[in-house]
Amino acid sequence: MSDRAGGGKDRPKVYSIAAHRGFADALVAGLVPRYTQGELGLARLTLLLPSRRTVRTMTEAFVRHSGNGLLLPRMVVVGDLDLDEAVGPLLDPLGAADIPPAADGTRRWLRLAHYLREVEGDAAGKGAALLRRAFEIGRTMDRLIAEEIAPIDLMSERVVGIVGDLAGHWTDNTRSFLMVQQHWIAELAARGEIDAPERRNRLFDHAAARWRVQPPAHPVIAAGVTGASPALARLLRVISELPQGLVVLPDLDLSLSDEVWSELGTAGAPADEGDPPFGRSDAVTHPQYHLKLLLNRMGVSRHEVQPWHRSGLAAAPPERSRAISSLFLPPRASAAWVNLPAEQRRLSGVRLMESAHPGEEAQAIAVLIREALETPERRVALISPDRGLAARVVSHLERWGIAADDTAGRPMPQTAAGRLLLLLAEVVSEQAAPVPLIALLVHPLAGAGENRARWLENARKLDLELRGPRPGIGLDPIGARANVAKVAEWWGGIQSILTPLFSLGETEPLDRLMGLLADAAEALCGESLWGGADGRALSSMLEELREAAGSAGTLLDPRELHAVLRDVMDRVSVRPPWGGHPRVAIYGLLEARMSRADLVICGGLVEGVWPGSASLDALLPPTVLRALGVPGADFRIGLAAHDLAAALGAPQVVLSWAQRDEGGPVIPSRFVLRVRAMLGDQLERHVEREAVRHARLLDDAAPVAPHPRPQPLPTAEQRRVDLSVTGLDRLRGDPYQFYASAILRLRSIDGLDAEPSAAWKGEVAHLIMQRWHEAKEPAGGLHAIAQGVLTEQNAHPLMRALWWPRLAAALETFERMILEGKQAGRNVIAVEQWGDMLYRDVRIHGRADRIDRREDGSLAVVDYKTGQPPTGSRVEEGFALQLGLIALIAREGGFKGIDGVADSFEYWSMAKGRDGAMGYVFEPVREGRKKTGIPREDFLPETQRYLDDALDRWILGEEPFTARLNPELGSYADYDQLMRLDEWITSLGALDPETGADRA
Repeated sequence: MSDRAGGGKDRPKVYSIAAHRGFADALVAGLVPRYTQGELGLARLTLLLPSRRTVRTMTEAFVRHSGNGLLLPRMVVVGDLDLDEAVGPLLDPLGAADIPPAADGTRRWLRLAHYLREVEGDAAGKGAALLRRAFEIGRTMDRLIAEEIAPIDLMSERVVGIVGDLAGHWTDNTRSFLMVQQHWIAELAARGEIDAPERRNRLFDHAAARWRVQPPAHPVIAAGVTGASPALARLLRVISELPQGLVVLPDLDLSLSDEVWSELGTAGAPADEGDPPFGRSDAVTHPQYHLKLLLNRMGVSRHEVQPWHRSGLAAAPPERSRAISSLFLPPRASAAWVNLPAEQRRLSGVRLMESAHPGEEAQAIAVLIREALETPERRVALISPDRGLAARVVSHLERWGIAADDTAGRPMPQTAAGRLLLLLAEVVSEQAAPVPLIALLVHPLAGAGENRARWLENARKLDLELRGPRPGIGLDPIGARANVAKVAEWWGGIQSILTPLFSLGETEPLDRLMGLLADAAEALCGESLWGGADGRALSSMLEELREAAGSAGTLLDPRELHAVLRDVMDRVSVRPPWGGHPRVAIYGLLEARMSRADLVICGGLVEGVWPGSASLDALLPPTVLRALGVPGADFRIGLAAHDLAAALGAPQVVLSWAQRDEGGPVIPSRFVLRVRAMLGDQLERHVEREAVRHARLLDDAAPVAPHPRPQPLPTAEQRRVDLSVTGLDRLRGDPYQFYASAILRLRSIDGLDAEPSAAWKGEVAHLIMQRWHEAKEPAGGLHAIAQGVLTEQNAHPLMRALWWPRLAAALETFERMILEGKQAGRNVIAVEQWGDMLYRDVRIHGRADRIDRREDGSLAVVDYKTGQPPTGSRVEEGFALQLGLIALIAREGGFKGIDGVADSFEYWSMAKGRDGAMGYVFEPVREGRKKTGIPREDFLPETQRYLDDALDRWILGEEPFTARLNPELGSYADYDQLMRLDEWITSLGALDPETGADRA
């Protein structure tokens, strides 16, 4: 730019800063020498900027340029609708009182849901689904208002004809939209308000009219504003014609040929009378399209735009802009790549980095940032719309003590305060389900203070007690479990906090729900909940929602509270305050505009992320929008392309993407594919491999020898433990599992709200049989007892439906067999009874499922199985000795009130028998035609022999407790991780199955 702005009085003064120059720094480099005459020269300048983020960007650029103290110009934001920003005070002065106030956006959203329900009735849905549809209606209304499309335009002959030719759901959606909009317009008129986008348009027109009549006494410069709404375009046109006014656009490509410029399409200017302003052939995905649209609406020809000749501190070579121009040529013009000279395809300083997965990509980006910071004063920026990738990079940088702030912010649900409130709402919606309840109680903010340690101890006790299937809905079943866990007093305080949220009707005023939720959250956490940046943002959001809901009269089912709150929070970002590393910046696409660094890393360049998927309007079909003069759904792809083009202007650029995401393989961004195609034979020299290699090395630990098969050797004192009747099978089958459970006393625990396991089904079946026996085996009463136990245990309806037919059939079989045996003289004498004996100074103990006295006076030991019982060969080999050990304890008088010797050893299985009926009895006794099992007369002696062998080898001996001593048996996997099974299992074939020693 020359020192004297060109152009006559009526000629618009519009400039463009090329991509390679760096917008903010180049702008400052041109403004400072022109407007610093006198001490207050620069301070009299007014800069119109697109967003609050760009105010910070420009401030940093002025500081970098001056190096000393400097009076900054007045910087005022135009207000970015995408960032939900209002117009700055310069454009919204007190003198604009004749413009009605803007309606509250949250209240409008809730009122639109009310009208949608009125229009469509039950078909509109309810709760969160209804509110989501209302939000989409509001967003479409804003889009049409910004484009100055009145409701009457939706009823024009052209639109009505299009709607009539569309599918039924489009027609219904359009009709519903028009009716809801009319209801809302009537309410606005009654309240004397207008929508926020409408007020924004009027403020722009108000400022334009005032400045046209009475130009400001001091310079006004609109910089970096690319919004193409008609009202904003009119204002920019007026600014460009002011005596001391300028408009400076970012990255308008002045080198494009007229043919290529024409190929972008009409961009809002109908080619012929009656043609829609946005044709199907418009290249809306091109990075220059939205700038052409803005110029057309300003009434400015591209030839009237002048280049800004100042460069910033982080300028790239001029040929970079030419290469960027060639890179984004529209389809027909890109055929010129074939004959493009190598020097015009050169992207020196641009590298392409491909990673295997997002974790590796984040690690490699962190390595690049760490390496860049080794150079003094070098600035580095990561730009990515992928917030997950940005969070990973921030975490990786912490390893080197680099505090990098993600200036795009974090969604409210990912903050501590937001997460706590969501968990509380989920506890209400899920009726105190264990998973959200325990997550709430152990949240870092819950119970904070000097008693935090005791709070966590109580929470963990309750956590252990709630493991397994859900105990029941509501707070009372949790209270019963708290009594068992001996934390009743602590839980009582929590229950008193939660009770108001569980004493609600089917529908409640939303403002009351918000108030109760906030009160409960504060009671759980104290005022520290609201102390941080996230807490302040949460408090503001809740207060705004509560006030709007009270005014709108919104009612909500409390069970929908979590889903509604989640939707609201997802639309709120918590941005960090000033701070972080001074030379590292992490931006989203909106925040990155106008920013510049010496090294710019563009991360997450895959389809669906950058650019994002083109989302169709949920209410109005594309053909209707096109006829109304609204850009198509692909318009935002062009904005994403412009963001990348601006980033490519940095001195050093890395384009990064991963081959897959968490769900599977992905496609590299179309922008990456263009870069690779244009580079052609130069591609290889632009590939970044070192950062990826270093990232992999960071995760690759030094090679270590394979872990040996565990063979622990506890001391003689440690070995002397009690032996349960089921523990003997575990000891002989897999000594390590016995060591872990009986000596180390480690236990596996079920998950919270877990699916009913085989063990749980076994406990339920045992309890059913126990209660029936205790009731003296009433005929026909077993089914009623079973239903009562299932209800008591809160069995899931689906599980009951699937399991009950088999369980009922097996119980019917058992009832018939027991009653027939009773008539023959066989009586049940013990049910679920514990017993023990001292054998060789070792206590042997266990519980008998059932012991019967047979008609001949001998005992029958019965063990219930919900599945298939052990095979006869398994018993014969000494790996299923439970029945024999129970019989030995009974013979020694270990069960109170029972004497005698067992002669029957029976498994009563609830599985399907050979005859197809559910429920049968199996004895692992070798007699008759059976080829496996233990002869009846040898059953107790053989059991005793196996018991002696186990005691001699492990309990009283010195043999190691070898892991998976008998791998062919199959075993529980409770301790596989502890024994590090995966690290040595491949060498299992080389080990002796008896001793565990290496055969070699």
